[in-house]
Amino acid sequence: MRLAFVADGRSPHARGWLDLFTGGDHEVHLISTFDCEPPARLASFRFIPVAFSGRAPGGPTGQALGGASAIGLRAAIRHWLGPITLPRAAARLKTELREIQPDIVHAMRIPFEGILAAAAKPEVPLVISVWGNDFTLHAGSTPGMSLLTRRTLRLADGLHADCERDARLSVQWGYRQNGPQIVLPGGGGIDTGIFHPGEPDLDQLDQSLAAVLANIPPDVPVVVNPRGFRAYVRSDTFFKAIPTIVKMLPGTIFFCPAMDGERAAERWLDELGIRENVRLLPRLLAREMAAIYQRSWVMVSPSTHDGTPNSFLEAIACGCFPVVADLESLREWIEDGSNGLLTSASDPQQLAHSIVSALQNRELRHTARAANLALIEARASRAKAHELADAFYRHLIEHAADDSKEVDR
Repeated sequence: MRLAFVADGRSPHARGWLDLFTGGDHEVHLISTFDCEPPARLASFRFIPVAFSGRAPGGPTGQALGGASAIGLRAAIRHWLGPITLPRAAARLKTELREIQPDIVHAMRIPFEGILAAAAKPEVPLVISVWGNDFTLHAGSTPGMSLLTRRTLRLADGLHADCERDARLSVQWGYRQNGPQIVLPGGGGIDTGIFHPGEPDLDQLDQSLAAVLANIPPDVPVVVNPRGFRAYVRSDTFFKAIPTIVKMLPGTIFFCPAMDGERAAERWLDELGIRENVRLLPRLLAREMAAIYQRSWVMVSPSTHDGTPNSFLEAIACGCFPVVADLESLREWIEDGSNGLLTSASDPQQLAHSIVSALQNRELRHTARAANLALIEARASRAKAHELADAFYRHLIEHAADDSKEVDR
């Protein structure tokens, strides 16, 4: 198949999904809405900015810098003013697709990749990915975003969601009842060759990170918050929970990837007197994140909107016990008190007591580890995601060919 993806090329979700298809028999083209270093093994790479993405700051993971308030402001600007950039970007995309001549176009995320692809009206099947908070946060943010979300889903030939909740909500937002859809992790499944239980291999890590891990005795409880600063993650709740946790379990260490140098994080460390217990880390590569999860007892995610976060799946694949916000999408994975704990994203005391409960209950963590590893194998393995996604694309292409033959007759 000749596959054209419209995606944020910096995003680990997008890169993970592309990895399912590059390096094999498929011809993979990426049209990125953000300028970036192209992933390996692409047939072509093109950059088309939309909704001011050409001016957006951000790191290689696609997470913008500047703290939650700055991220929220940029999102608001894109929601209100981004649509004015669509006609020019859509015209460019239409030209690029005519040159590529793909068998299928897959736009990964509704704002603004899906919105852009729908505006270009490709002549081949269009698949739209729904990620995390496309419906619960972005779609209803402005009247224009509501209109564009509905238009995008009406024009979609196939839907990819990372949770059953979004598959259901898609119909409410305009996708046709009983239209083709597939529910798979947004990043194309978990690479268990990287994310698996065991001791961190310090020899494979950056020297400074290896030193951080080596200096923590094995009996010291460790908590990781991998979510960084995002507009929909309550980092304030997380930091305010730490003094209570440390009071109950002195010596607990907290890993905070992608927070090194963040002024808001530094301020909380000083105001709450928790600097000794917190390790603010830079952005980490996949193998580095795996080492962090392998050393951590508990993973925490205090988000107010979410689908199925890759960080959650990666953490449980490494045997880390999840303490996550009580959201419908996460209840698809977590049975509270069995293979994880569901808690409030806005109540520091409740979050603290949930984390302490998990840290103190070794048997619960052990039982949850076995259950969660089975979940990854059954529902989030990379091999299964590749098989199902490949079959989904072929079904849409064959269905479009059948429809074309009917029209010709």
